[in-house]
Order: sequence, then structure tokens, then C-alpha cells
Amino acid sequence: DLLELIDDRVGSRSTVITSQLPVNAWHEYLAEPTLADAILDRVVHASHRLVLRGESLRKKGAAD
Repeated sequence: DLLELIDDRVGSRSTVITSQLPVNAWHEYLAEPTLADAILDRVVHASHRLVLRGESLRKKGAAD
């Protein structure tokens, strides 16, 4: 389903994907190398990646 959704949007619409799973772990998570290659090829090819680092704001709020 994810591949079909992405394939329909590539080149015609913007798509925002958020994940706590790093891109280099997607192959293992999807457990289907051909499918993972197809998805990552479409997602990573023309993407702008933002990697957020730092302490969780949830941890900070819980300590207050």
C-alpha cells in the first residue's frame, strides 16, 4: 500500500513522511528487499531530509 501511495504521488505532489526509524533501517523493517528498494528509491531520490537530534522534550516536561 505504501509503495502504491508513493508511486501515485512521485513527481506530481508533495508528500511528508515522518518516522522515528532511520532510513538505513527501513530494509530490515520492511523485510522485503525489492519492495524496500522501490520505496526508498522514490522517497530518497528527490527528498529533503531533516534529522532531528537532542533530548526529548517529553523527558524535559516530565521532570518539571
